[in-house]
Amino acid sequence: MAPVLLDIDGVLQLSGHAIPGAPEAVAALRRDGHRLRFVTNNTIRSRARLAADLRGLGVDVAEEEIETTALVAAQVLEGLRVLPLTMAAVRSDLVGRVELVDERADVVLVGGADETEEARDVFSWERLDRAFGELDRGARLVCLHRNRWWQTAAGPRLDSGAVVAGLEYAAGVRAEVVGKPSAAYFEAALAELGAAPGETVMVGDDMEADINAAQRLGLHGVLVRTGKFRASALAAASPAPDAVLDSVAELPAYLAARASAESGS
Repeated sequence: MAPVLLDIDGVLQLSGHAIPGAPEAVAALRRDGHRLRFVTNNTIRSRARLAADLRGLGVDVAEEEIETTALVAAQVLEGLRVLPLTMAAVRSDLVGRVELVDERADVVLVGGADETEEARDVFSWERLDRAFGELDRGARLVCLHRNRWWQTAAGPRLDSGAVVAGLEYAAGVRAEVVGKPSAAYFEAALAELGAAPGETVMVGDDMEADINAAQRLGLHGVLVRTGKFRASALAAASPAPDAVLDSVAELPAYLAARASAESGS
């Protein structure tokens, strides 16, 4: 059975509520023998919290099955001094491999925003000015992702891609991306599964960060019409997704039919 990478936000849950049919779909995928890895650009919760929240929604997932951008960043930046512009919750995925500092940084690391007051402090003018000073002195600019916006139950919200772009402009640098759509992120998830790109299916709601990024590496891209899905993005997509489903609830049946067709039965 094909290994499967599953996006979390917009595919399995949205604003703390399970996408209808998502828990049952994950259970069916496991019964059918698919190896799963849960891949997310969520940068406001630690891997442990993400796993606990998903289990609270009825989704069967172990902490070790989740690939977060903070964990990939910790691997990439191991041993360096890092000034974090991130939510406090994800710093537990960083500590142990990097040293979190407020000055003399090797790297300025930008994470995502959330819907709480904490984001105002993380991205305050004082913090942004301090980050600019470190960049001006030669620190690298690294971001967990550079999403322009993210989807909530209340509608789309501005994400930290605007912060990344502003720091790039001010400091005259280009940010390195460690989350989706970077190849390094997908390669880390594939390595954890022990899977080759050509045999693996990526399921997501974002045409650019999920589907096209996976397809460039040779994965089979399945877009769902939930979360960030926009018909205009699908219409403009080049290449098109390998498949488009109404939701992840349709995924087990789709994969079963695909496997049957490939076997010629």
